[in-house]
Amino acid sequence: GRHAPAPVCGSVHLLAARGLRWAAYAAAEMLQIYRHLDIREHKGKTPLLVAAAANQPLIVEDLLNLGAEPNATDHQGRSVLHVAATYGLPGVLSAVINSGVQVNLEARDFEGLTPLHTAILALNVAMHPPDLCSRVLSTQARDRLACVQMLLHMGADHTSQEIKSNKTVLHLAVQAANPTLVQLLLELPRGDLRAFVNMKAHGNTALHMAAALPPGPPQEAIVRRLLAAGADPTLRNLENEQPVHLLRPGPGPEGLRQLLKRSRVAPPGLSS
Repeated sequence: GRHAPAPVCGSVHLLAARGLRWAAYAAAEMLQIYRHLDIREHKGKTPLLVAAAANQPLIVEDLLNLGAEPNATDHQGRSVLHVAATYGLPGVLSAVINSGVQVNLEARDFEGLTPLHTAILALNVAMHPPDLCSRVLSTQARDRLACVQMLLHMGADHTSQEIKSNKTVLHLAVQAANPTLVQLLLELPRGDLRAFVNMKAHGNTALHMAAALPPGPPQEAIVRRLLAAGADPTLRNLENEQPVHLLRPGPGPEGLRQLLKRSRVAPPGLSS
């Protein structure tokens, strides 16, 4: 086919990065004519991915409406959803939703992460140290939380597991000692909650991971929430340990030790 003029190829990336919408649109229309709308810059990013990383939702929507490939990925295997999740850009996700294009919500980057995994990891960083009171989230944490909620609303599979570690988003939230996020994930009205709560990552349930956390209010809140959601304290990991065996020694977790022991023998539905 015809070759687009070189200046146009480079300029649409620059214009998108700078947020110059009308100029970017004109350049993108030129590329569309020459069927070069998904041309890549030096890091493998298409104009769509550049616009997303620059947090330019209007340009993202324009490019998708002009026919940009919505599932294009960069040299790290990251799609437009991964980019939005990494940087906490709910406006970019809104643009994708508004465009009506079909995007692959379960796409994996080269680390084996879905956009939802990426969003949870980014949120964990923004909420560290995690605050028991979610009313005082930073703007960054609020934006990243919005991305988690939007991806779930779009239909991202909350039971999907990381390729390397087999962890679900619940494992990741527990590992970060983040009670607020654990609660959010447990309130998802999707599917079989008990089955989700008891999924294993290389043998360990979320309750195993919670029991292994440093003692303190976040650990206690997480263990209690998991038990209330149907976490099974009798399940064993690959080392044949139950969650109660993973509590740190000492007086700190004594209350949890008693709670987990009681829960192991209580009939279903009566565990406190």
